Amino acid sequence: MYRNETKKVQIGNRVIGGGSPVAIQSMTNTRTEDVEATVAQILALEAAGCEIIRCAVPTMEAAQALEKIKEQIHIPLVADIHFDYRLALAAMDNGADKIRINPGNIGSRERVQAVVDRAKEGNIPIRVGVNSGSLEKPLLEKYGGVTAEGIVESAMEKVHMIEDMGYDNLVVSIKSSDVMMCVKAHEEIAKVCPYPLHVGITESGTLLSGNIKSAVGLGIILNQGIGDTIRVSLTGSPLEEIKSAKLILKTLGLRKGGIEVVSCPTCGRTRIDLIGLANQVENMVADIPLDIKVAVMGCVVNGPGEAREADIGIAGGVGEGLLIKKGEVIKKVKEEELLDTLREELLHWSE
Repeated sequence: MYRNETKKVQIGNRVIGGGSPVAIQSMTNTRTEDVEATVAQILALEAAGCEIIRCAVPTMEAAQALEKIKEQIHIPLVADIHFDYRLALAAMDNGADKIRINPGNIGSRERVQAVVDRAKEGNIPIRVGVNSGSLEKPLLEKYGGVTAEGIVESAMEKVHMIEDMGYDNLVVSIKSSDVMMCVKAHEEIAKVCPYPLHVGITESGTLLSGNIKSAVGLGIILNQGIGDTIRVSLTGSPLEEIKSAKLILKTLGLRKGGIEVVSCPTCGRTRIDLIGLANQVENMVADIPLDIKVAVMGCVVNGPGEAREADIGIAGGVGEGLLIKKGEVIKKVKEEELLDTLREELLHWSE
């Protein structure tokens, strides 16, 4: 099923699947038991553009903290559960909008049934998650190790188990740190799974490697019409995950809005601090609500021409630069004035 065909699932105040916009998720890295710290991080993530947030629930104290956390945030709250089915029950009792479980490590069928019954009672979606690292021994033997086919079979076995228990309010995730295996698995599961897919490259790494792996993997998967919600998993601040997810979706044409910054790669002709300037511009425009393209160019060879292709841009010279707006050179200013000049133009863009 491609994203316009999957089942619609309501998670708190947001719907995924059935052609809904691809939703951006992240996960807190605070101790969930620390309500104040967790709420502060979620509010910062909300401001950055996070639309669904997940919290680890490793203890009963964490499960009980969800109630106070939920009171202070504005996006759906997902409880991440492993090993102890009682934590899933407590999380739902304390207001979780969705729970994430791997039925394979929850325990007996009876324990999974108890979780499903409680979810059904509150019509709370269950995300059935399978990672390549948790593949069952019989499937490892059947396929000769971890494979895309094994990951899909494992996930669908768990989906069918929950369906047999009389529940179909499901979201499915299949993750691997092997990018191309992850791509293949999503291509295969899209043929057989009617539920929304949560897509991500698990354990993708640090900001550099994680962003590259996630952009490649998510880009291939999403561009095929597969995937209803995404998380860019990075070893770093969750805020970086949101920035990356937004840019991936925008690059694929799945999101509109927000300023797009384009900048040249620098060369020996550059005579201004283009790298510093481009980073300052990117940070400066993050909270300016315009749907335009801003160019930051470093020299007089290609700079003015490329800046003209943007809605507004600056092109550097020797210790100075041009401000170019809608294809016309507006003014020449000193290098140290370029950033403030650009900001003034953006703040008064609609006047």
